Formats: sequence, structure tokens, C-alpha cells
Amino acid sequence: MKTKTGQGKRVYGTAITSPSSMWAKVVKKAGLDFVFIDTEHFPLNRETVSNMCHLYAGMGITPMVRIPSADPDFACMVLDGGAEIVLAPYVEDAGQVRALVGAVKYRPLKGKKLEKILNGDEILSGELKDYIEARCSNNMLFINIESKPAVENLKDILAVRGLDGVIIGPHDLSCSYGIPEQYKSEIFDSVVKMIINECKSRKLAVGIHLPEDPEHQIKWAGEGVNIILHSSDISLFSKMLNKEINYIRDHFNDDISNGNDDFVI
Repeated sequence: MKTKTGQGKRVYGTAITSPSSMWAKVVKKAGLDFVFIDTEHFPLNRETVSNMCHLYAGMGITPMVRIPSADPDFACMVLDGGAEIVLAPYVEDAGQVRALVGAVKYRPLKGKKLEKILNGDEILSGELKDYIEARCSNNMLFINIESKPAVENLKDILAVRGLDGVIIGPHDLSCSYGIPEQYKSEIFDSVVKMIINECKSRKLAVGIHLPEDPEHQIKWAGEGVNIILHSSDISLFSKMLNKEINYIRDHFNDDISNGNDDFVI
């Protein structure tokens, strides 16, 4: 993941909400580079997330874990559990990113010493520098850009050294701009393009998580997105189940007794 994204190459993944080990074979067969495990919106406990991380990492698939909030302590917890990429939600200022960089790129340093390093008052050197760099060499930090304040502070946010990439959160972003789920609107289109261009100008990886038709991913990849984070196990299952059950139902002209809205992460 780190090598590919660093070279600007596209990487492919999906969100996995089920802790079942049976999904791993399906993901492996699809040739995915990473899986996205979400602890912000799904009730997955620490042990379960760790088991999922080790399962997919053992199969050569990078586990990306979204933490519940942009809290450095949560970042440390999922890294201890086997995450290789930490994704922090709803980041809106550069200070949040610096604190997360401290947790992801300077482990196990904490407290006043880490604060001095992040503020530039102390410089790592000697054996400690070598140790930290070796220990954290494969850790990656991604953040969600998903609000108007985040877009307004984007240049400062992206300038923080140690950030590896951005995942645009389309649902919250559209709501923040007052155009909920209007993913084809000119406002949404221009904001997303601006975020992509800013990331690419700084050679940061960038993606957008959309559960809709794959054409959306193709469109944004054409604009420069290189993290193809498409849909989720629950969304894909729902679509295929509805399609095939309705096909059988239509054959017998049976009525639909219960309908479900699309699932949004």
C-alpha cells in the first residue's frame, strides 16, 4: 500500500463490516489491496477489530481502520491491534493532524517528550530516531475530509508532515454544504475536484468512499483519485439480494412486503 500510493498508483479496497473469517477468501479472490474496517459507525469491539486486522494482514491485504473520532489514543489502540492504516474521521484543522501524526509516526512516544518533538522544540536523534523510524516505517495515516470547515482549512491540514492520504467522506461533506446526497450537483463536484487537486499537488494519496454505481469511482479516478474505496460487504450483499429476490418474486407476481433504503456508511 505504502509503495503503491507513494508512486501514485491506484489501490483497490472495500469496507468490511462482518467479522466472519469467511469473507477473507472472497476479498482475496477479488484481488483487493486493502480492507476498510469502520469502528466509527459499526459496533465492533477492540478484540474483534484486532482479529480482523491480523486475518487480512496475514493474507497480504492491508487493514485500514477508521477510529471513532480524531483521537490519538484511539489511533494507538488500533495500531496495537494490528491496523496498518489509521483513518481519522471528521478532521477539521491542522492541530488534529499533528496530534495524530504523533500517535501514528512516533510510537511509542507520548506526553511532554512527544509534544516537544511535534512542536519542533526537540529533534529525534541517535538510537531513538533509528528505533522510531524502524518501528513506525509501515504505519500510515489517512484522514477524512468531510465538512466545509475542513475544506476551508485544507491547505494547512495537508501541509502537516506525516500525513499519507485523504479519504473524502461524500455523505457528510454534502450535508455540510447543505446538499445532502446530491453527488451530481455542481457544488459537490467542484469541492471534490478541489480536494483531489490539492492532494495530488502535494503527492498525497486521495480517495472517495461511495457505495453507488462503479461509474462514480471511474469518474473520480479519472480526476486523479488513486484510492478506490468502493462500497461495502453489507451494501453489495443488499443490492444483490434485492435484485435476485425481486427477480424470483416478479416471476410469480408476488407483492413486496418489506422494502429497505440503501445503506450509507
